[in-house]
Amino acid sequence: MAPGVTRVLLVDDQPLVRAGLRLLLDREDDIEVALEASDGAAAVTLARRERPDVVLMDISMPHMDGYEAARRLRAESWGKNVVLIALTGWGRQGDIEAARNAGFDGHLLKPVGAEALINLVNELRAQRN
Repeated sequence: MAPGVTRVLLVDDQPLVRAGLRLLLDREDDIEVALEASDGAAAVTLARRERPDVVLMDISMPHMDGYEAARRLRAESWGKNVVLIALTGWGRQGDIEAARNAGFDGHLLKPVGAEALINLVNELRAQRN
């Protein structure tokens, strides 16, 4: 991996959603989709082992939802520096607030456009550095 590359963990229970996000992100030279998970529990396990820079995570998933996964990631000492972005179909103000309260830094609605996704990833990563 090249220096300065942002390593991303994609988390969604729908394989087609993950594939679409991978296509959007892989076009960027400084972003690498390093990991994928289909539920929150798997995401927490992978993130503990691999320590991605950014986690793009759905909220409504089997086994462990995105809210609980975000809380668990934030509870880790290294998890305070991970950029967490909710990527969900839930977009009411209460949903956005619930995501923020769980530890998400950003919130995007599906289907997301490439520009909005890339801009938010880059903006939040810059704030962490």
